[in-house]
Amino acid sequence: MAFVQAIVRAYAQRGLSPDQALRTAQIAPESVQDSRQRITALQMELLSGAAMQELDDEALGWFERRLPWGSYGMLARASISAPTLGVALKRWCRHHGLIASDLLLHTSEQGSRASITLQERRELGAQREFCLVSVLRNIHGLACWLIDSRLPLLQAQFPFAAPPHASVYPLLFPGPVQFEVEQARIDFDARYLHMPLRRDEAALQQMLQRALPLTVLQYRRDRLLVQRVRQLLVSQPQETQSAEALAHWLHISPRTLHRQLKEEGATLQALKDEVRRDRATELLLRTHKPIKQVAEAAGFRNEKSFIRAFRDWTGHSPAEFRRQPDPA
Repeated sequence: MAFVQAIVRAYAQRGLSPDQALRTAQIAPESVQDSRQRITALQMELLSGAAMQELDDEALGWFERRLPWGSYGMLARASISAPTLGVALKRWCRHHGLIASDLLLHTSEQGSRASITLQERRELGAQREFCLVSVLRNIHGLACWLIDSRLPLLQAQFPFAAPPHASVYPLLFPGPVQFEVEQARIDFDARYLHMPLRRDEAALQQMLQRALPLTVLQYRRDRLLVQRVRQLLVSQPQETQSAEALAHWLHISPRTLHRQLKEEGATLQALKDEVRRDRATELLLRTHKPIKQVAEAAGFRNEKSFIRAFRDWTGHSPAEFRRQPDPA
């Protein structure tokens, strides 16, 4: 309800009544002041859409000047022709600064980690929380839409104390959330920046008819999930032996993990076998480690299960395989 209260404040700034927008979203006016109340994603979409049009302000009072209806569509249109997500996000951030100088948005890449950071250029007052949350959700939602994929967050950070409704933040920003930091930012796997866009002008026209769900709903498909699972299996073999443990690292449920892998034409067992086979083969050929240590390093609980699996993969026991000439 704190976000509803922020929209009601935007109406107050303009000396207008929010009653019609609240009715559109089926939110009882008397419930607005009850901070314990919750609303659904659909109610947030309906309320925001009605308010943006009535106030002719897609920023809903966050900034010193209004962003007329269609402003964010203009930013999306300027980004749609980019070859990769990284270029599209840089365009979005640069153009956002031209229409709203209250915030500067910045993308960066350092090693395997990418970030989108918000720099506040003036005091945002009572709308600060709603502004920072909304701007980050807008750009995150657009990024997901541009590549037609979930873009899992490694972390979300906010420069204010945890609010009473902090429990809702992991729903808006799945992954670890940290408060009382220097700047608002989201971090994600840098490989997403190099993915090509999967949308065109026709798709953009259709999306703009119902763009608001991008800011409140999460994508199911993750086009990098197979690579992320494979990476975790390689880097954390002992901590990712079960679907439950692996799903915990990815901040999703085991059921979601299996479903999304299936959508990408993969299975967890096949990925495990691939990673374990490659790791075991490398150790057998390049080191003199005992078979028991190779089994442990490849993620097996015991030597017997490793020998059985390796024979299924190659037709040879690990000892037989090691005695063969090095194919390199």
